[in-house]
Amino acid sequence: MDLADLIEPDRVVFAARASNKQQLLQDLASRAATLLSLDARGIFDALQAREGLGSTGLGNGFALPHARIDGLSRLFGMFTRLNRPIHFDSIDGKPVDLVFLLLIPAIAGSEHLGALAAISRQLRDQQFTTELRKASNATALCKLLCAPRHA
Repeated sequence: MDLADLIEPDRVVFAARASNKQQLLQDLASRAATLLSLDARGIFDALQAREGLGSTGLGNGFALPHARIDGLSRLFGMFTRLNRPIHFDSIDGKPVDLVFLLLIPAIAGSEHLGALAAISRQLRDQQFTTELRKASNATALCKLLCAPRHA
């Protein structure tokens, strides 16, 4: 599995604005809810509850917020590159500017573990994250994210 299996062009957000982690999670929940015809508050609450277990800021400016969502029938991915890094309680203490949201069906088995591993592996690749940070617009970001990668 790679990012192209989880993401589509309308799920790539370029230069999003957020001043803190809560605002970012609210924005992601709202965007996802619109695309999925689900309740934004329910998504936000699930993301907040997961963050309460430990930060999903995985280091090197990358975060992978994720949560199980009632009413979701399959894995849903969304990528956001922030216009300015924000504090995210990351394991390395560094601010975050690259965020991959993964929403998981509430009744899913363990297939989401493979998705989490694939996302984490690809976004820990320093060359790939450098390319994401250099992308000049949403189309360029999507070209990097939405095309199958063979590592």
